[in-house]
Amino acid sequence: MTAPEIVPIGTPVEVRTFSHGRFELYRIGGREIGRAIYAPGWRWSEDVGPLTGAALCEVDHVGLVVRGTAAVRMADGSELVLRAGDLFAIPPGHDSWVIGDEDYVSLHLLGADAYARERTP
Repeated sequence: MTAPEIVPIGTPVEVRTFSHGRFELYRIGGREIGRAIYAPGWRWSEDVGPLTGAALCEVDHVGLVVRGTAAVRMADGSELVLRAGDLFAIPPGHDSWVIGDEDYVSLHLLGADAYARERTP
């Protein structure tokens, strides 16, 4: 990085859309940051998985929940709940879904570049 940089939220370089939500990709300081916005009813295995061709999310995530609540279930069956204000680190091999009737919004500091990419034939 050679100079200070500001990128306003709401001006992503790419938006990956899917049923019940979207993932916005931002580039700043030579890095990629993501913002996930999921509506009630969103579930990774139903809304994103079919686009990627995977049964579970295989992206390594590190981020911050801004608003709402979501659950995560790992391949081994263990579960956790993410709430507004929580920092999270989620390894590959998981499903996730929104809990409640509020949109879930999170910032992704690691894993944004690979998240919700459609598989190529």
